[in-house]
Amino acid sequence: MNLILASGSTIRAQLLRQAGLNFETVVARIDEESVKLSLAAEGAAPRDIADALAEAKARKVSLKNPGALVLGCDQVLSLKGEILSKPRDPDDARAQLRRLSDMRHNLLSAVVAYEDGEPLWRFVDTVRLSMRALSDDYVDDYVSRNWDSIRHSVGGYKLEEEGMRLFRAVDGDYFTVLGLPMIPLLSWLIDRGSLTV
Repeated sequence: MNLILASGSTIRAQLLRQAGLNFETVVARIDEESVKLSLAAEGAAPRDIADALAEAKARKVSLKNPGALVLGCDQVLSLKGEILSKPRDPDDARAQLRRLSDMRHNLLSAVVAYEDGEPLWRFVDTVRLSMRALSDDYVDDYVSRNWDSIRHSVGGYKLEEEGMRLFRAVDGDYFTVLGLPMIPLLSWLIDRGSLTV
């Protein structure tokens, strides 16, 4: 299987490697913010936005790599229907965490598979996360300690690191929180004969 991950995410690459998959990484350059804003302005649901972003990445890389199976992925954070993006700077991360403090939000992770410019499979999963009430001092310290790691994460946290302290409840699949619903993806790859068990 000639597999390409159309994402620069180190955690997604790590998950695929841990599952024993051989692949190459080709980062899809798309203007995510303009796609999000355009879809949000049209009233698109967060699920549809995550799916559209994942598909745009998969399609772009697939058109340039005939014969390869391309996985496009994206993750969207929805707070009361509003989409939050990756923080622009530490101040933005602090502001996002303060908005999320003592609130429940959804993380939606989408994966879309393309081959020869055509969609073959897609999956979107949602995890509901309940954040603890965070003190301003803790938020300041957390962002200062973790900025290099959280700068590429929607919401300004990583559950797989110190960010696990921020939550009182997580309802859903851990791999979805990390940005790639692995069990559905692996099941699809096995069902189509691309992987064996």
